[in-house]
Amino acid sequence: MALGRPDVSVIIPAYNEEKRLAPTVRDAVEYFRGRARSVEIIVVDDGSRDRTSDLTHHLGAEMREVRLIRLAANAGKGYAVRTGVVNARGRLVMFMDADGATPIAEFERLETAIDAGAAVAIGSRVLHGQGVRVRARFYRRLIGRSFHALVRALTVRGIADTQCGFKMFRGEVAHDLFSRMRMTGFSFDVEVLVMAQLRGIRVAEVPVNWTHQPGSRVNLVRDSLHMAYDLLVIRTHVLRGDYDAPHVAPLSGVAVVVDPIDDEREGPEPALP
Repeated sequence: MALGRPDVSVIIPAYNEEKRLAPTVRDAVEYFRGRARSVEIIVVDDGSRDRTSDLTHHLGAEMREVRLIRLAANAGKGYAVRTGVVNARGRLVMFMDADGATPIAEFERLETAIDAGAAVAIGSRVLHGQGVRVRARFYRRLIGRSFHALVRALTVRGIADTQCGFKMFRGEVAHDLFSRMRMTGFSFDVEVLVMAQLRGIRVAEVPVNWTHQPGSRVNLVRDSLHMAYDLLVIRTHVLRGDYDAPHVAPLSGVAVVVDPIDDEREGPEPALP
C-alpha cells in the first residue's frame, strides 16, 4: 500500500535485539503520535538469529508506522543503516540504536539544529549542554577518547563524538551521502561524516542525553581495533577519490518500504544496496 511522504523516517538497525527493541519502537511511535508528526519506523533486521523479525512483525501489525526490512545474513551495522536509508521516504531521515540509549525525545535537539541551517545533526556524548547527562562507564570513556584522537588524526576533524548512534539528515542529503558509502561495519559513522566534510555539507554536533544499556553488541577492544584499521581504509578511499561519485544508486522517486511478511501491506520489494 503506497503512503504519502512521511515527515520523518527513523532507521533502527537490529541484530538479535528481540529483548531490547520493543520499548524503543513503542517510545518512538508514541513520541511522534503525541506531536502529530507523520513517521515511518524502519527496523532493519541484520540477519538476526533470534525472534527480532517476528517481534517487529507483531509491532507492525499493532502500529502502522512500523516497517520491517529483513536481511538474509548479518552484513554489519553500516550495511543495515544504509539499507534503511535507501528505502526511507521522509523529509528528515535519522537513525537510532535499538537499545534506546539516547531517548527519542532528543529528536528535538537535532531537529532544532536542522531548522537552524545544518544539513546533518549528530548527537554527542562528549559536548556539554543544559539538561544533558551522559551515563557511561569509565573504560568506555577512556577507549572512546583514544579512538577519537585517531579519528581526528586520520579522517574527521572538528567533531568530538563521531560514534553516537543518534544522527539526523535532511532527506536528500541522507540519500546522497549513503549512496557513496563503502564501509559496512561500525566505522560507517566516520565515513559518512568524512563525506559530508568533503562535500562542504554543514554538520552540527549537538549534546544529547545518553545512558549505557546492558547487552551491548559492541566489544570495545576488538571492535575498536577493527575500526582503527577501518580508518586507514577510509583514508585510502579519500586519497583515491572514491567518494566523488555514488557507489550505490541513490533513491529515485518515492519508494515503498514494506513488511515482507504482512500480506496486507505487500508492495514493491525494498531496495537493497
